[in-house]
Amino acid sequence: MSSNARVCICGQAPGTRVHKSGRPFTDPSGDRLRNWMGIDEEIFYDAERLAIVPMGFCFPGLDDKGGDLPPRKECRTLWHDALFTELPKIEMILVIGQYAQAYHLGAMRKKSLTETVGSWQEYFNAAAADGKPKVLPLPHPSWRNNAWLRKNPWFERDLLPVLRAEVARLI
Repeated sequence: MSSNARVCICGQAPGTRVHKSGRPFTDPSGDRLRNWMGIDEEIFYDAERLAIVPMGFCFPGLDDKGGDLPPRKECRTLWHDALFTELPKIEMILVIGQYAQAYHLGAMRKKSLTETVGSWQEYFNAAAADGKPKVLPLPHPSWRNNAWLRKNPWFERDLLPVLRAEVARLI
């Protein structure tokens, strides 16, 4: 992580594959996220350009159904806020998943993922007007969201071009 980074990705916590690799987004969801952003691995993992600050830094374990548990709260409490003070040049934060969205959007977050991501322009423009980093909520790039992506073609049509243009400007 570098104080020069202008884009920050804030996700949940490492999943099982990432936990084993020790590197964030080294799975198919990372491939999809990089595609959404319009960048390759070299840029994605260049800490001078892009910071990755998850809500939890360790794999939280699995629930009874084999899904990932929520990020551990003490991670955010101990590290998350402190890390953001070390990132003064951040101009855009991509918030991926409900925990990151709850933290970064606070009371502005909507009741559902669809409503939250669908209101992306509201968050994006509000932050810019306040002189704060732009915040862009995204669904998790996991294959588990393929049905959501098919049901919401506006995401690819309207949001992704803005995301790619903003990433290109900042990177």
